[in-house]
Amino acid sequence: MPRPPSIDRDAILRAALDIADRGGVAAVTMQAVAEALTVTPMALYRHVDGKEAMLDGIVELLLDELMAEAGGSSSPTVLGQVLAAARHVAGRHPEAFLLLLGRPAATDAARLVRGRFHDILEAAGVPGERVAVLERILSTTILGMAAGHATARFAAHDQDDDLAVTLAFLEAGLERFRTP
Repeated sequence: MPRPPSIDRDAILRAALDIADRGGVAAVTMQAVAEALTVTPMALYRHVDGKEAMLDGIVELLLDELMAEAGGSSSPTVLGQVLAAARHVAGRHPEAFLLLLGRPAATDAARLVRGRFHDILEAAGVPGERVAVLERILSTTILGMAAGHATARFAAHDQDDDLAVTLAFLEAGLERFRTP
């Protein structure tokens, strides 16, 4: 009898992301991921608690991909890099990317990415008591614009111009909260 394929959390999450890319988030099920990995659905439970954990893991993968593409800098100029990276990641994963607008950063790794965004804001001179609210506003704006481009909501508009105007808007808003 052949030995079943070896799986781990990363393989499960990548299979779930692939399924979401091809068939939408609704297509991500324990059964679909198990079939993609040629294992039984029960084999997945050794690594993930269920569909919700897989969706949280997809959020983690997308955030990791976004920040890896944006670069490791924590300077304020990285906002433009994050905006461009979000647009690219959304273009690669238009269906799954929408999870970033509807799910919180629930895993430790996803919270670390959010923490890096906090570091960017602190490096930009935002006082500590304003970092969390500005992170929510900036990240939602960035993710929303990227999702709008990926889903062709803004297809009739110049996407490069949208990117430049969004960045100017974000930087102007951020400037108001910087400490002198």
